[in-house]
Amino acid sequence: MTIGADSALHRIIDAIDALSSTAASHQRTFVVEVMGRHCGYLALMSAIAGGCDYALFPENPPAQGWETEMCASLKAGREAGRRDSMVIVAEGAADQTGKPITAEYVRQTLQDQLGEDARVTILGHVQRGGTPSAYDRWASTWLGYEAARAVLGDGEQDSGVVFGFRENRIARLPLIESVANTQNVPTLIKAKNFERAMQARGGSFQENAALFAELATPAPAATPANPRRLGIIHAGGLAPGMNSAAQAAVRLGVNRGFVPLGVSGGFPGLRDGQVRELAWNDVEGWVSEGGAELGLRRHVPDEDELYEISRTIDENEIDALLILGGWNAYMAAHLLWRERDHFPALRIPMMCVPLSIDNNLPGSELAIGADTALNVIVEAIDRIKGSGAASQRAFVVETMGRNCGYLAMMSAIATGAERVYLPEEGITLAQLADDVKYLRLSFSAGRQLFLAIRSEGANAKYTTDFISRIFDEESQDLYDVRQNILGHIQQGGNPSPFDRLLATRLVSRAITAIQENLEAGEFPIQYLGLVNGHVEVTDIGQLRRQIDAKAGRPNAQWWLSLRQVNAAVNEPSF
Repeated sequence: MTIGADSALHRIIDAIDALSSTAASHQRTFVVEVMGRHCGYLALMSAIAGGCDYALFPENPPAQGWETEMCASLKAGREAGRRDSMVIVAEGAADQTGKPITAEYVRQTLQDQLGEDARVTILGHVQRGGTPSAYDRWASTWLGYEAARAVLGDGEQDSGVVFGFRENRIARLPLIESVANTQNVPTLIKAKNFERAMQARGGSFQENAALFAELATPAPAATPANPRRLGIIHAGGLAPGMNSAAQAAVRLGVNRGFVPLGVSGGFPGLRDGQVRELAWNDVEGWVSEGGAELGLRRHVPDEDELYEISRTIDENEIDALLILGGWNAYMAAHLLWRERDHFPALRIPMMCVPLSIDNNLPGSELAIGADTALNVIVEAIDRIKGSGAASQRAFVVETMGRNCGYLAMMSAIATGAERVYLPEEGITLAQLADDVKYLRLSFSAGRQLFLAIRSEGANAKYTTDFISRIFDEESQDLYDVRQNILGHIQQGGNPSPFDRLLATRLVSRAITAIQENLEAGEFPIQYLGLVNGHVEVTDIGQLRRQIDAKAGRPNAQWWLSLRQVNAAVNEPSF
C-alpha cells in the first residue's frame, strides 16, 4: 500500500457516489476514467467499492469481442433490477492486442450496441489533490518515523532500502529489488504475459479481481436443486459498512448457490420470526449507504429467548447464519454456542464478521466501520482547529471507542494532537498537572494552538469537561479552552472505500468458510478477521481467552505499539 492511494480512492468514490444518484434518477450509464497508466489498483478497487458494473484495467486486458461481453453484462444488470450502469476505465487500459481502450470508445460502444445514453467523466488530477484521508495521515507519520529512526541510527542498519507497508506493518524492502518489481509489471503486460502480471500484483489484488467479477454478475450460472438457506443478521452498535456487508452477503450468497434470508431488527427480530428472502435487486445501491437497512439491536438474547430463536431457525429452514456486528453480536454468538446442546436447531454453521467503529473485537486487527469513523473524526478536528486559527486556544476533543482507545490514538497521530488520553493507560492527576505546565510554557513562548484527544472511556471521573475546566482555570489568561464531544456523527455517513472493500473481502471469506463447513457436515460457530494482512478464522470457544471481558476489548491490540510514534512526533516533553 502506497501513501496517497487511499486519498485518491476517496476522491474517486466521492465522484462515483455523486454520479450514481444522477445515473439512477435518469436510468443512465456513466463511463468513468480513473488514473492507472500501468496499475489497475484504483480502477479495480473503485469498481468494487462503488458497486460498478464493469471495469477495464491494464493487468487484465479483455480478449477480442469484449465489447459484446460488456454490453451483455450491463444488460443483464438492468434486467436484474439495476436503475443505472457504471463502467470504470483505467487510463492505461488496453485489449490483449495492445490497442488502447478509451472512455470515449466505451461510451460509443454502449451507444451503438445498447442504445444507452452514456456520459463520460474523466476525473484527471482531482485524484491527486484534496485533503489526505485519515489512513494516509497516520500511515505516512508512522512511515516517516521509522525512516527517520533508520537515518538516525536507531533502527536496523541497512543501506539501499525503501520503507513500505506490507500486511498492515512497516516493511524494509531492498531498493533495487523493489524498483525491478515495479518495472516488471508493465514489462509483463507488454509481453502479453497477463497471468504473471496479475500474480505480480499480489494475492489480494487477484482475490479482489475475482470478487468483482462475481459481484458484477447479476445471477449465478446455475441454481442448485436444493439451495442452502443463509440467514443474515445485524447485531450490536451501528457501524458504517453494515449495508456494504449485507449487499456482499446477498449477492455472493446468490452466486454461490444460497438463498439469502434477511433478519430484521437483530436477535429480537430472529426471535420474533422477522425473516424474509432477499433477491439480487433487493440490495441494489446498499454498498454506498450508511446505516443498516436490515435494522439492528444491541440486545443480547438471554437463555429464555433461545427456544423462540430455535423455532424461527426451524420454521425458516435456515441452514447457516452470518452474524454481522460488534461486541454484543459476538456475545450473542457465544451464548448460542454454549447452549446449542440444549437446542438442536442451533447446531448449524455460524460466522461472525467484525463491524464496529470501536475496533474492539477479537480475532481482527481492523473492524469494518472504524476507518469511516476515523475519517469523520479527522474531518471534524480539521474544522475545529480552523476555528482557533485567529486566537490562542486549547481544544479538548472526545472520541467514541468505549474502553478501546483505537479511534483516539489514530486520530491523534493523524491530526497532530499534542496529548491523547486512552482507556488502556488511564488518566492521572500528575499527568494533568504536567499538561497544564506545558500549556503555560508553550503558550508563553508563542504557541497558538493545542489539541488534546480523549477517548470516552479513558477515565470515569476525569471527564472531558473536567479536563477542560482544569486547563481553563490554570490558563492565567494565556489561552482560552474549548471542548468538543463529537458523539454519534462517528457512526454516521457513507462508509469509506476501505470499509467497503474490507466488508466485501471478509464477507466473501465468511461465506466460503460456511460452505466448507456445510459440505463437511460440520456446524462450528466462528469469527473471522484480518490478522497481519491475512483473513483468519477462530472458533468461538476461544473468545474468552482472547478478550478482557470486563474492559470490553481484546487482550492483544497491535496499534498500542504506535504510542511511541505519537509520543515522538506530537506529545510534549519537559
